[in-house]
Amino acid sequence: MSASLLRQAREGTPIVADGTATFVWQGAEAPQLVGDFSGWERGKPVTLTQAGPEVWTHSLELPGDAYIEYAYWQDGERVADPLNPQTLPDGIGHTHHFFWMPAASPTRLTRSQRHVPRGTVTRHTLEHSFLLAGGKRTVLLYQPPVTDPCPLLVVLDGQDYRPRGRLVQIVDNLIAQDRIRPLALAMIYHAGQARGVEYSCSEAHLSALLRLLLPLAQSELQLLDLAERPGAHGIMGASMGGLMALFAGLRHPQVFGQVLSQSGSFVMGDEDTVVWDLVRQGPVRPLKVWMDVGRFEWLLQTNQRMYDLLAARGYEVTYREFNGGHNYTSWRNDLWRGLEALYGTS
Repeated sequence: MSASLLRQAREGTPIVADGTATFVWQGAEAPQLVGDFSGWERGKPVTLTQAGPEVWTHSLELPGDAYIEYAYWQDGERVADPLNPQTLPDGIGHTHHFFWMPAASPTRLTRSQRHVPRGTVTRHTLEHSFLLAGGKRTVLLYQPPVTDPCPLLVVLDGQDYRPRGRLVQIVDNLIAQDRIRPLALAMIYHAGQARGVEYSCSEAHLSALLRLLLPLAQSELQLLDLAERPGAHGIMGASMGGLMALFAGLRHPQVFGQVLSQSGSFVMGDEDTVVWDLVRQGPVRPLKVWMDVGRFEWLLQTNQRMYDLLAARGYEVTYREFNGGHNYTSWRNDLWRGLEALYGTS
């Protein structure tokens, strides 16, 4: 049994068959297993079972279209899986292994294609000593390949959504396929170590978006006039960016009438953030909201609860759960659905 497992494992782990992924470790002792399925270090690490001399395994039943990231955990540190060469950075200093179940695959919308007209991306710098942590912030502006005025989508964590989320390629392709209306983007970088403070329903950062970012975008891009089309613009983000996106829409729906939240982090520790009170106690805002979240996330129940509250209060909200975790590959694969829901042509 263990010899057969090792032969299969040397061709790549985990071994995927019949809806089951089997992790295999070879050594005198086995590290623990953490990943999307365990809540990473927040949850309970998985202990592998000995299957033979110096062979350890753990099997998981997974949906056929699941995308999973994982790592081994030993002595308080992540340990590489020598049997799985597929790795990628998580964006915060760690390296994850990953795999796709048989019915899952990366979206083709991330691929640049020769026949597809491409928008242009320009780089800019915002400066303000009070409203911006550190005093400066990089912004990437995307003008779609059209001349008519179009809505603006403000993208939080812009330095991640462009390369890791492949947002520009997705928007180019969706426009070319007539699946969304032409859409401009303002991809603002986050504040590094101060990101958590900035995206925790910060009125200062919201003011920076309104007073600094929007005027820049209006001067550089062909945008719809908010005086004629209140709420024409949108805002999006993931995790705490998803929290900040919903906060911005609730506070200024006359600007951000579309909200796209991916795996929104609507709680801080065990405490609900102020967005719950804004939804529960305030007037129902003229918002169109898209929410998605992974079924393997610690934020799943929080997002379910927020969706229930928004729907109960009468908001126009679409909610979706995908078979993945809290990472940009999962968000990238699902992003087109949210863009079509908010900006679709049909």
